[in-house]
Order: sequence, then C-alpha cells, then structure tokens
Amino acid sequence: MTNRGTLLSAAAVLVAAVPVAAWGLLGQQNSGELPASQLDYAFQPLGVPDGLDTVLGVVALVLAGAGATLLVRASRSGGMDKRWWGVLVPLVMAGLLVGVGWRVLTAGVIGANIGAGLVIIFGGPVVAGLLLWALGRGVWLANHRPGHRPGGDSRGGQWTGFAPRGA
Repeated sequence: MTNRGTLLSAAAVLVAAVPVAAWGLLGQQNSGELPASQLDYAFQPLGVPDGLDTVLGVVALVLAGAGATLLVRASRSGGMDKRWWGVLVPLVMAGLLVGVGWRVLTAGVIGANIGAGLVIIFGGPVVAGLLLWALGRGVWLANHRPGHRPGGDSRGGQWTGFAPRGA
C-alpha cells in the first residue's frame, strides 16, 4: 500500500495547498467603485501579476485534491489510522481561514476595512484554537498507540490507592 513517508508528504501537501488554493481562487476583493490606486488597504496585497494568483490557486487545488485522495484511500484501506483526521481537518480548516482571511485583510476599500478588523478579532483566535487543537491531538496520538494501555491495566491504567470499579 503506502508507506509512512508518502502519507506524511500527502498530508503536508494538503495542509500547505489549501490556503494557497483559497487565496488564489478567491481573487482580489477590491471595491469596484474606484481604481485600485485610490483605494485604502489594511495590508498591501502581494505583488502578484493579474491571473497568476488564479493559476496558483488551481495548481494548489489540484495538489490538495491529490493529497486528500491519497489520504482517504489510505484511511479506507487501513494504511492510515483514521484518528489522524482529527489532526488534519483542523489544520485544513485553519488553512482555509488563513487563505480567505488574507484576501479580506488585503481588500481595497473606501475608508475603513471593517472586514479586516473582524478577521483579526475573530479569525485569529479561531485559527489559533484550531492549531492548538491539532497540536494537542497530534502529540496525544503520537504517544498513545491503539490497544496500548499505560501501566498494563486493560481498564485504562494503573491506579494507586483506588479500586477501578468501586470499593
């Protein structure tokens, strides 16, 4: 089937490609009322030529799809522990929020960019929470193998001074 390095590479490609795909396919979100030179920006957009962001988004979407397909197949065939989706899904969601959030932060508007403030106030903590969840879950999964109980007790561990099923 697939080896561990291939699965790790597919997961890395998936997690890295999702924010680029969201950013590239969403496109620049400037207000259409004035030319770009007269708009206000919370953050200056990247100096990417017109159309290149869409090409990068399509390539990233294809890479993300390939990585996700490989991971789903490995998960269904037993080559990947399904519990690792609890790490991958929050990372993908965080990447999606980062890609969309970057477009909101760099949108050219007339006056204040209220969306940028909302992305910073709400999006930042949500992304941080998703990353912390993925980190915690990943560390937990790396240290707990299925079927293994610490202390050799089949009921969930060694308890000193307590009876596992009451008195």
